[in-house]
Amino acid sequence: MSQNRRHSPPASCPDVAAATGGPERLPLLYAGLKRVLPTVLRRYFAFRVTGLEHLPPAGPYIVAANHANYLDGVVLGAALPRQIQFLVMPRVYRATPLHPFFHDHVGSIPISLGGPDPGAIRRALRVLDAGGVVGIFPEGPFSRHGELVRGQPGVALVALRAGVPVVPAAISGTFHALVDRRFYVPRRVPLAVRFGKPLRFAPAARRPVTQGVRADVTRRIMDEIAALLANDRSPAPAGAAR
Repeated sequence: MSQNRRHSPPASCPDVAAATGGPERLPLLYAGLKRVLPTVLRRYFAFRVTGLEHLPPAGPYIVAANHANYLDGVVLGAALPRQIQFLVMPRVYRATPLHPFFHDHVGSIPISLGGPDPGAIRRALRVLDAGGVVGIFPEGPFSRHGELVRGQPGVALVALRAGVPVVPAAISGTFHALVDRRFYVPRRVPLAVRFGKPLRFAPAARRPVTQGVRADVTRRIMDEIAALLANDRSPAPAGAAR
């Protein structure tokens, strides 16, 4: 990203010190969840995280992961050492009357799926400008069958405009935890996150990003997520679809 650009980070952005490896100031609600969730997930869901050595030690980056349901954001937030600010679709942002309050206080970025949303892209770029981490689920809506589907080009656009690394991530177990469950209460199945090596693309801050370039970058990101899933695939728990 151009060094000549200057943005004032919104209240939900990480402290700029994160860009240089200094301490990151977390929103109060996010910090509280960060203290509790990893322990709960390890105790009740045998939660494991691999590939942490691939995460950039400082500075901005994007995490791109597969998407089955709301648990994906929970486990990624618990797995990542730093705050991650997710692009979230309207039905997730407004799932209940309390959800907008929650998302606002953990730094989520609402994005429309009905067409281009330049406002959401600008907010994501501001987070990255401030040295933060943005989480994107390139598939868009939840996968209905727990299988990886074709990625959408939004992740490529943000990555190329920002010129930051993209860390692919594979999330396993979340689909089986919630499939056919009433009241969205997960069953106790193992949950896992595997991070891959960062992908780096030539920044395109001063030139148009063509459809072909977006498609190629999206394909490369989705191929890496698919490879991570293949290496971490475990059989569905007995009775998971009941």
